Amino acid sequence: MKVKTTMADPNIGRSLMNRYKLQELVGTGAMGRVYLAQDLLLGGVPVAVKFLSLSIQNPKMRMQERFEREAKTCALLGQKSIHIVRVMDYGVDENKTPFYVMEYLEGTSLSQVIRAQTPSVIRFLSMARQICLGLQCAHDGIPIDGKIFPIIHRDIKPSNMLVLQDPSLGELVKVLDFGIAKLVQSDGEQTKYYLGTLAYSSPEQMEGKELDNRSDIYSLGVMMFEMLTGKMPFLPETHSFGAWYKVHHYEQPRSFAEVAPQIKIPKELEELINSCLAKSPSDRPQNIGHILQLLSKLEQKNNDSSNPAPSTPNPSVSKEIAKVEPEKPNFPIQIEENSKNNQGIPDIPEISPSYPELGKEVSWPKNKPIADIVFPQLMRANEELIPTLWVMLSKEEIKKRLVCTRYNQFLFITNPHPMMLWITTIYNRKHGAKWLPYYLDLKSKFGEQVTTLLGKIGKYQLLFFAREEPHHCSHTLVSSIATAQSQRLQKWVKMSSTIVSTANPQMSKSLLKREYEKIKPEVLVKLEAINTDSPVDLSSSN
Repeated sequence: MKVKTTMADPNIGRSLMNRYKLQELVGTGAMGRVYLAQDLLLGGVPVAVKFLSLSIQNPKMRMQERFEREAKTCALLGQKSIHIVRVMDYGVDENKTPFYVMEYLEGTSLSQVIRAQTPSVIRFLSMARQICLGLQCAHDGIPIDGKIFPIIHRDIKPSNMLVLQDPSLGELVKVLDFGIAKLVQSDGEQTKYYLGTLAYSSPEQMEGKELDNRSDIYSLGVMMFEMLTGKMPFLPETHSFGAWYKVHHYEQPRSFAEVAPQIKIPKELEELINSCLAKSPSDRPQNIGHILQLLSKLEQKNNDSSNPAPSTPNPSVSKEIAKVEPEKPNFPIQIEENSKNNQGIPDIPEISPSYPELGKEVSWPKNKPIADIVFPQLMRANEELIPTLWVMLSKEEIKKRLVCTRYNQFLFITNPHPMMLWITTIYNRKHGAKWLPYYLDLKSKFGEQVTTLLGKIGKYQLLFFAREEPHHCSHTLVSSIATAQSQRLQKWVKMSSTIVSTANPQMSKSLLKREYEKIKPEVLVKLEAINTDSPVDLSSSN
């Protein structure tokens, strides 16, 4: 969602932390302003920067500590659920204004979706279920310093939900702005201070009481009513605080038959939403799990009786990262450098099979150890150079992933030295993920050549060799590269040719490794949502 502005904005062109260059104002709201920015450290990757509507200047409120705690919480939430927008960084500018750095997503707010056309019941069930998954993750809590802290959103409404089209999951819904309402609320002398959106606030929120998860459930009920009907369950005489206070406390919600008689809404769903709108927290569903259970049941029933819309995501997306088995060490595979000829380019095997048969005529290089390693190699196929990734694992490990999802992603950094991290992941539901990372120095001839070919060809082949039988390739897989990513690869090569290195390449490797660790949980959530009962090639569009 982009909100254009014609007024001069002093923030445009400004750099934060010598890393994030603000480019365009894309959204405004009561909580703050959002800008599209470039992450200069990662080669211009787009990010979203949100400045909050408060200033950290009152030492009595210890706002700096509060902000850092809330930002850390948001970052942890985004790693735990694919249905929460990921916070990657945070800081405070020279004006003492705090800001978040979030993943930048090309999507549409749920409020715009509803205004354009109210979702069908089938689409509603998918959207509501995904929103509930995000809320459940937050309500279950985040471990900080050995304690579990439940997170209440406090401002559930359509404009805080982002709807986007994911190339592998279909229509994906993410929740925005966890923790921000509480942070902004704490910027004042009042301990009990109303902050929220009048139309969606629970009775107890309007009273300034301490809130729990049931307040979010009330707001969710209001929003679900609006999603199905395009109208609000309550109609106050005016839009004043007093008028909204009255309807939330004393008036019953309008009926679905009254508001939208043309829509056939399952009775169970209607009863669920009405129960969410109960005046007393004790009369509402006591947790999101109960709501999820019914939504999933109704969604499955609808999917069984009709063809789902093309954009409906796989219901298996309900699996969250918290349920993934603990992974083995992050880098179980050695990253081997290639032997190079006098021109700095590794020797190219002199074979000419067709692309699908690349592995048939090759053997494990004599200069490589018999160990779990991964390295790229250029090969000739039909007189053309082809990029390949050679992997040695145990015979059993290779067998586990004969049927798997292939995922790839590329991270690029310009400063202090142009370096790219080529990430390949092979995954199946039973045996989990095997990570195959490799760093390419884009100031080297080999790194430049491999990256150029990856971008030009848009795919590469993985050649697997078993430690027990190392002299021949035992298995091959092809991994495709998304078109947008292929274009970026070619752009990065051109950029690198003009950049002057200012430090040892190892520094860039360390920075890339840090970013790699941040995105791994999100990648795992994405892979968990894919049905891997048959061979799948999942290229990244990021």
